[in-house]
Formats: sequence, structure tokens, C-alpha cells
Amino acid sequence: MKKRVFALMLAVVMLVAVLAACGTTEAPAPAPAPAPEAPAETPAEPATPVTPDADIRELPRDETLYFNGLNWGSPNGWNGYSSNMNNALAFNQENFGARVPMLETPYMFNPLDGQLYPLLADGPPSWNADQTELTWKIKAAATWSDGSPVTAADVVHTWDGGGIQSVAGSGFTSVIDSMVAVDEKTVLIKSALTDDGGPVNPMMILTYIIQNHVMQKAWLEDLAARNGNDAEAMANDPGEDIVFSGPYGPYFYDDTIVIMLRNDDYWGQDASMWGRLPTPKYLAHQLFEDNAAADVAFASGQVDVSQGFIANVQNLWLQQGLPISTYMEQPPYGMCLSLPTAFFNLENPAPGLDRVEVRKAIAIATDYDLINANAMTGQSPTFAEVPRSLMNPTPGEQAMYDRSKVEHLQWVGNQIDEANQLLDDAGILVGDSGWREIDGEKLSYQVSCPHGWSDWEAAMEIVAAAGEKIGIELTTYFPEWDVYQTIVTVPGHEEKYDIFMMWTDSASPAQPWSRARNLMTNEYLDWGSNWSGNWGGYSNDRVEELLAAIPVMTSNADLVEAYTELVEIYLTDIPSFALMYRPAMFHAVNESVWTGFTDANDGRNVPPLICLNGYAIADLYNLELVG
Repeated sequence: MKKRVFALMLAVVMLVAVLAACGTTEAPAPAPAPAPEAPAETPAEPATPVTPDADIRELPRDETLYFNGLNWGSPNGWNGYSSNMNNALAFNQENFGARVPMLETPYMFNPLDGQLYPLLADGPPSWNADQTELTWKIKAAATWSDGSPVTAADVVHTWDGGGIQSVAGSGFTSVIDSMVAVDEKTVLIKSALTDDGGPVNPMMILTYIIQNHVMQKAWLEDLAARNGNDAEAMANDPGEDIVFSGPYGPYFYDDTIVIMLRNDDYWGQDASMWGRLPTPKYLAHQLFEDNAAADVAFASGQVDVSQGFIANVQNLWLQQGLPISTYMEQPPYGMCLSLPTAFFNLENPAPGLDRVEVRKAIAIATDYDLINANAMTGQSPTFAEVPRSLMNPTPGEQAMYDRSKVEHLQWVGNQIDEANQLLDDAGILVGDSGWREIDGEKLSYQVSCPHGWSDWEAAMEIVAAAGEKIGIELTTYFPEWDVYQTIVTVPGHEEKYDIFMMWTDSASPAQPWSRARNLMTNEYLDWGSNWSGNWGGYSNDRVEELLAAIPVMTSNADLVEAYTELVEIYLTDIPSFALMYRPAMFHAVNESVWTGFTDANDGRNVPPLICLNGYAIADLYNLELVG
């Protein structure tokens, strides 16, 4: 087992800068790995789905990397145009880096250093002087699985679809005006412009080129033709004939397993990219009934890489002696990038929630150390170690605000006496009901999160428990997710969710701006279905001014000043409050079969994102068989 003993704060410090103004660098070759043993000769296997025989699920264990925690329920196909495939082994377009084993992006993002590494791209992207145009080139070696070259025309058609834009691309229409194929291998991205002719948001354009897959124009045209150019029909097409550029393609799926097969003609063997094939021949994801079943399979060595929350994960090696490890051996064990947050309903507030004294009292009375111990089992730095702001724990984001100017506003929690004094001073006193009252009305709120999300439920139980200590009645309510999501995403909330839990953005080239927007902007308030953020309905004109200004700032001093003001506003008004720091993805590995996974001490600079997202795919080129 890997040995990685070091203190918590050193572990946090070792997570190198995620910078708001992200740099770029050439993609380094991964650390050399021994060539895999040549497998016994077998008939050539197809790179597209086949009619399975009885043994297709019986994969060679020494050629297969197994995952869990991604797929729940049967996939619907391999169509990269669609958001309906439910095939998370193949598809995931996150702002911290897309999943790239099958469809690839121009660049790979690395949250450890905030850099963009070329994948399909040849060298770094280039801005014009006023950042209204971004140019990037495609590697000469880059080809599709049918042998044809990847071209700028593919990139442009992926963006505009000949008039039928994908769901993923539509999310960037406010920042990207158009894309142009300058020549066969050169792409020009033109920014949407503000009223004064400046770019709307250069950071989001950088996010686009690490988040959005490139698809083949010819295949997309075939998809449209066979579905009568109907976008809904196109999205429901299983796409089993998908043409892809990545190292793995479709092989098989049913209601028990998803399997991808290595394309041994993959262009990335070229010296301009990885220089060789990834080690595993197959990537596979079994479909488990629940987390418990998935954890048992992981502990037994049936699964190599787990993207699931495992309570007290350290017990697997400390008490059971299993060959299991995480990115760090000491807490927080992983790379914490997001801030699961409790939002106050400010659009349709219950009596008292419009008072900042009430919101602050609840927030400072909550015992966050208990949340860390019970809900996260230590898999998060504490708010004493990384004080609350709008930033994740990485040093790069922490450096983007001046802590000395907001220290008086930060809190660590379980501050019961201070919360009671705050309420008393505001004249919010205990009345005949036995609870604090305003104008004779008891302060009583519902505290909610989805049922079955055990770590979130534990966190919200602890929020509710703080209420009794400060005279505010807080009652938990945990509806099923399919009900919960239909309410929190509707402005004003059809049912009173007074205090409710949702996620935040994690890491991207647009952070920490994107998270500040996610938590505070009022631009989502008129959306009939809001999946983007600020679910509580907070609005502040000065916040909007700062969010508009930051993306085009070039001075680091100006950025720090602006972000510090945003943090000050957030911690003063308290429209919501973070409950914990959390990994963007959990990443635990069982080294019974494979070894060589990323490690915080190995110097390889590969992020712990399950070997699949962004620059984390470099892990697949470093793996070797145990023994």
C-alpha cells in the first residue's frame, strides 16, 4: 500500500493553485510504465457494440479496469450529442474537466495546478489583444476512429450543429458568439461582446475548451439525417455507430455492466501526445443495487476505482489491512474542491428569514466540526483550518481574497452563546410558545435535503439540532430526490423549503468567479427551471457589478480587491452558508490487480479524478499489473 503520512494542513497546501486567470502548458508525457505483457492471441474484437455471446461480460481480469460510483441504472447508448444516455463511464462534461476516454476535448484541465494541457489541441490557445478572439490549432496526428483526420470543421459543427445545437453547447451561447474554421486545423472562437465592445467572459471560453467534447461532423450529419433533423429524436438515438477520437470506444452494455474497449489504432500513440496506448484493454463499470453493494465489491477487489463516498475510508487499510488507498493517507484523503451549502429561501421567506440576525444565528450555531466528523468522517478540512469565504481550500483560490479584511466576519461554528446574544440584542426573544418570536409569531423552519443522501442528511440533522440551543424550531424534512429537485429548482419554491441543501461549482478556469456567481447572482431568478445556482433567491446590485467586472480584469491586485468585496458581502448578508468542503469526485483505489494510481507524494501532478476526467486520464498510461 502506498505510504503517504503527512499533516492535514500540509495536505491542503500541497493542492497547488487553481488560478482564476488560468495558464496553459504543453502536455508532459506521463511517467514511464513497463510495457504490458503481450496477451495471448485472440480474434480481433470490434470497436462498436456487438450482439453479445454468453461470455462477453467475462472480461480478462488482468486487462480490465473496473469502476463503481458513476453509473446507476441501465445506459441508453453511446450518443455523445445527447444528454439522455445515462452512460457516465463514457460521458461527463464537468467544469473541472470532461470525461475523455471516448470523446475528447481540445484541452485537459488539471485542478492541481490550474493549467490547461493540450489534448486534441496543438500547443496553447492564443488570445488577441482585447481577448475577444481565441485561436487554437488541432494536432496533425489527431484522427477519428474511422481513420479520418480531426478538423476545424468538426469543431465548428460540434458547436453549431448546422443549426441544431447540443445541450452542452447551448450553455455557452451567452459568452461565445461564433466559431470559425480558419483552415483545416485552426479554430477561431469569437467572444460575445458587451455593449462597449469588450468580451463578455474570457474565463468561460477557456472553460468551454476543457469541458465540451469535439464530435465528428460527418457522424453528426448522419445522426441528423436519420432523425429528420429533429433535435429530440437525435437526443434519443442510441448512437451505437458513434465515431470517436479517444483511446476507448463502445463495446457492450446492459442492465448489469457497461464496457468500453481500447482502440489499438488510437492516434494518441503518436509522439506528439502520450507516445503509447493506455494500459488497460477494457474499462468496465458494473451496475450495483446500492452504495453498500458497490462498497463490498470494491473492498473485495472486484472494483479497482471507486467514485463513491465511503464513510471512514481509512478503516479499509488501517483496520482491515486491505490494499486500498486514497490520494492522501491522512485527512481529508482527497482533493476538496466544492462547498455543499445550505441556502435560505429568500424569495418566499418564512417569518424571520428576511432578518440577517436570524440567518447568522443559525449559521454560527451550527456545529461544523460535528458535520465533519459525522457526515464527512474527516474527509474535509475544518473551517478553523480553512476559514469560510467563497473559495475552495486550494491555495490558488485562497490567495484570491484578503483574509485580513474579512476575518471579523468568518465563523467556525458551535458559537451558541454568541448566537443567543445576537438574537437577544436584536429583540428576537423567547415568547409564550417557548421559542423565539417576531411580532408574536414563532420562528419555525423546515430543514431539507434529498432522502437517502446520507452525508447530506447527517449534515442537515446537525443544522436542525443547533436550533433548539438558540430557541429556533428547526424540523428536518427529507423528500425523495425526484420530488426535491422539482421544488428547489423552481423560483420561490412551490412548497416551503426554508433552509435546504444544494451543491456549488468546484474547479475550472473560471473559478472562483463561477462559484461566486453560482452562490449570489440574481440572473437565475426569472428562470422557470434553475439548475445553475442561487436557489435561495438572493439579490444584490453590487454583486452583479462585481461579477460583470471580474472576468475582464487583468490586474491581480484588482481581482483580489473585487473578490474580497464579494466575500465581505456574502459573509455579511449570509444568503447561504457552506456546511463542509467536499471532493469534486471521490477517488479510492484497490491495488489488488492494478497499481500506479496518482498519489499526492508521487510528483506526477495527476489529479485524483478517477483516471477519466481531464488530465486525470494520464493515470491510465501509468498503470501496471501488481506483481
